[in-house]
Amino acid sequence: MEPFGSLMFTPAVQAEQEARGSRDANARMVARGAPDGLGDDEIAFLTSRTSIYVATVSETGWPYVQHRGGPRGFLKVLDAQTIGFADYRGNRQYVSTGNLKNDDRVSLFATDYPRKTRLKLIGHATLVDATAAPDLAQALASDEQGKVERLMTIRIAAFDWNCPQFITPRFDTAEIAALVAPELERLESENARLANELASLRETLKKDS
Repeated sequence: MEPFGSLMFTPAVQAEQEARGSRDANARMVARGAPDGLGDDEIAFLTSRTSIYVATVSETGWPYVQHRGGPRGFLKVLDAQTIGFADYRGNRQYVSTGNLKNDDRVSLFATDYPRKTRLKLIGHATLVDATAAPDLAQALASDEQGKVERLMTIRIAAFDWNCPQFITPRFDTAEIAALVAPELERLESENARLANELASLRETLKKDS
């Protein structure tokens, strides 16, 4: 892998950093070098996502961003440099599919909204029909998502953790359930206690009548 900035901090970007006073800080980030691959933190983060955004480049030079999602774990880490996921039938426009035939470069955003954490990755993607790679299809498939149509694997060239600024916390149903579980448990316990007290009071009144 390479430092994220080595690939993204082009001369034009560096000139803008210089003009705005952030060049030294960004140069130090590049000077730290790059890891050999995804570490434990990156692997745990990616495999716990239920949603990612993938950008490809069209033949007209326009970027195209596509959402991909699924149950927790739909995004698989195949090794320290490679991630992948199963692609299912969508709106049948095949924009990303067509773009990758001309340019295999992709950029990904993976975001944890409740914890305001974001991981940026860039790499080279390979897209194949599921029927051509049944073992890989089985490895990447997720339960209850339907028939796998294509398989996307991405060889990571670089990644960078992004700052949490301006990420608005959002919660899916599972995260909300986990947050309110203690309060629901308390309310259920309190409800049971009150029900027992009411039953006891009724029994007492019945005896006194």
